[in-house]
Amino acid sequence: MTVLTDIMSWIFLLSGGFFVFAGGVGFLRMPDLYTRMHASSLTESLGAILILVGLMFQGGLTLVTVKLVIMLFFLLFTGPTAAYALANAALLAGVEPQAKRKQKREEA
Repeated sequence: MTVLTDIMSWIFLLSGGFFVFAGGVGFLRMPDLYTRMHASSLTESLGAILILVGLMFQGGLTLVTVKLVIMLFFLLFTGPTAAYALANAALLAGVEPQAKRKQKREEA
């Protein structure tokens, strides 16, 4: 049973690491603020979920798992809320998406 638990744990940890890495690459490759936020926030949330689930497999049914579940709920609420607040602040500050900027240049 411990071998199966270790295998499941490493599957979750490695796939979570992949999504975190993909979010970082997406953040570097995307052209403007809104697409960067979209790429990074989605993959970072999924990566954090998978990594915490992998750590829960490693922790077993202990107090550590309870703390990891609390961290998971905290991340699930604060990550999307922070991304929304940042996008809303950028929109209110006048940062336009790249498609709108291209459209304005073509009209001019």
